[in-house]
Amino acid sequence: MIESALPSLRAWVDAMSSIEIPILPGSVAELSQLRVIEETKGTVDAHMLAEGLSSDPLMTLKVLVHVSRYCTRLSVEPPETMVGAIVMQGITPFFKAFEQVPTILEWLREQPEALSGLIKVITRSRRAAHFAMGFALRRQDEDAVVIQEAALLHDFAEMLLWCHAPKLALEIARRLKADYTMRSADVQQEVLGIQLADLSQDLMRLWQLPYLLIRCTDDRNATDPKIRSVMLGVRLARHTQYGWDDPHAQAAMPDDVADVAKLLNLSNEAAYRLLVGMDS
Repeated sequence: MIESALPSLRAWVDAMSSIEIPILPGSVAELSQLRVIEETKGTVDAHMLAEGLSSDPLMTLKVLVHVSRYCTRLSVEPPETMVGAIVMQGITPFFKAFEQVPTILEWLREQPEALSGLIKVITRSRRAAHFAMGFALRRQDEDAVVIQEAALLHDFAEMLLWCHAPKLALEIARRLKADYTMRSADVQQEVLGIQLADLSQDLMRLWQLPYLLIRCTDDRNATDPKIRSVMLGVRLARHTQYGWDDPHAQAAMPDDVADVAKLLNLSNEAAYRLLVGMDS
């Protein structure tokens, strides 16, 4: 476990680049069930695996990193989606590669507060992916699956922080809870000496993840509609994580709704109805 801030972004990247990534218990159970089906019937395919595992951002990250390293050795471009990554590896090698994977319950069994914090980020990421996919479908974007995946993985560095530096993650959460007006990036800089967005971008480049995925998770390219879909999904999930009536959500709602309306070419009223309907 990392107990205190590291001296530089490079040090954080080095520390996080080869760490273990625990996954959700449900993913372990799903892998076990599908492994039995494959061994007895041989009917498991990449779509079945992806459908059962792709709601777990940690498992999604784990698979993409593993397959990207494999592709690097072969000097080929890594696939952009979970389905493509599983196809690239093959069903039998996939099961073998992820035969023994720790769960977040095992990993954080002595850190219940950190486990709770991690689960909140995972839940928020799932909602972000749901919003982003909805925006992409409304826009008839051909890369809707990658956009959904990008929103799901947008905050993976925060998830890794909860797993490997829980004390620091708890300190960030404590400061943000004490003052809702503080920006997450500013608190991260104070506590960690870096911003998690920079860490995630550097890690994805080091792992040589697909270019489109890296691009769609880079908030600095905010004018691109694909990236806007991801960013707005992440923003809405963050602002409404405690409900639409939460004061933080209410304060952010006018800007969020206006930006969604602009992205989808809707009136503000229609955009608000769409968002509430998507989250119901």
